This record gives sequence, structure tokens and C-alpha cells, in this order.
Amino acid sequence: MVAARRVWLFDLDDTLHDASHAAYAPLNRAMTDYIARELGLPHEHADHLRSHYWQRYGATLLGLVRHHDVSPAHFLDHTHRLPGLEQRLRTHGADRAALARLRGRKIVLTNAPLAYARRVLHALRLARHFEAILSIERMAMFGQLRPKPDRRMLRHVCARLRVRPHQCVLVEDTLAHQRSARAVGMHTVWMLRYTPVAKPVTHTPEVGVHPCHKPPYVYARIKTLRQLLSL
Repeated sequence: MVAARRVWLFDLDDTLHDASHAAYAPLNRAMTDYIARELGLPHEHADHLRSHYWQRYGATLLGLVRHHDVSPAHFLDHTHRLPGLEQRLRTHGADRAALARLRGRKIVLTNAPLAYARRVLHALRLARHFEAILSIERMAMFGQLRPKPDRRMLRHVCARLRVRPHQCVLVEDTLAHQRSARAVGMHTVWMLRYTPVAKPVTHTPEVGVHPCHKPPYVYARIKTLRQLLSL
């Protein structure tokens, strides 16, 4: 593929920044608090439901919409306010230089809401490197949310961008998303910078896949964005 014709689809959390440090713990607390408040559940039950829906559907929000008629906009607004987020954000300074040198179109494809994605990218001074942000609000088809790893949504993204799947490279930390991307014809790159090497990858739906093992649907593994320049 000609480098200038590539379309790079970048995940946001734990790919472009260390979300495990900056966002995940307060985000999980905010989701649990939201479920307890809106559904009138004990905190322990709410926390179990949050985790259960995440494991079953790949996103807590999908379970809440399907089973409790929760408003996606209301949920996303109330759970992603995250006071003090900007002060906790961190990434590597070399990333900005690597993104500037990387040829091709660059787009953020994230299951996070748009307002959160903009906060992160602007705080890290990465926003100017991306043509667009395709957030969860833009992953609706036929009136239903279909975030990653939904294959129909990934095909729809290609159609929206007027490119073929083989022109796209998905850079992700989540293997289930990469598996779907490869199934529709995209290239896949596994970001391991924020994945503990000493233990299995437990924050993805594919529990037990070790960072030292590259699944067949993963084209390459990286720990820095600079490594993309040689692909």
C-alpha cells in the first residue's frame, strides 16, 4: 500500500495516552454511581452490573440501553465529566513528532464520547494531527449504537471515509477490536505500551492472551508510535 494513501484509525484510551492511569478508575466509579442512582440499586449490585454488561456487550452503555432504556447522551455526559482529568493525563513527547511524520490520513476511532476525546487530545497537544474524531455518538446504525468491535460499523466507517478496508490500519490496545477489523479486511497494529508484560492481557475480552504472543489477526505489535513509521 502507498503510504500516503493509508488511513490510520487510532484508538484513544491506552493507545494514544495512558488511560489506565488517568481515567479508568474514576470512570468506573462514575459508571457505578450512575447505575446505582438511575436504577435505584445498591452500590455493590450496580458495580456488578457495570462489569457484567462490559464483559457481555463490550460496553456497559449497550447493556444499559438494551435492558434499562437508559439515554446514551445522558449516560455519557454524567459518567465522563471526570474532574481533574487533564492533570492526570500523560503520554510520550515523541508521539507528537511521530504523528507529524506519519504519512496518510489520521483519524481517532474511539468508543468514548466526543467531549472526552477532545479534552484528552487538546490537553496532550495531539488534536492537530487528526483529521477527525469518530466517537461513540457517531457509531449508530439504524437507530442503534454499534461501537467497536461491531463489524458492520467498521465497514460503515470505511464507506463514510470513501476508502476500502485494506487501506485502513487500526492501531489498538484491545484485541477483540482488532480481530473484527481484520475480519473486514483492515490491517491491525497492537499497541502494548500500557499493557503489563509480566501478566496476561486481562483488560480485553480475550483474557489469557499474553503480550509476548501475537495472534494471527495482528499484523504488528508496537510500544511506541514511532514504530509505525517503519511499517
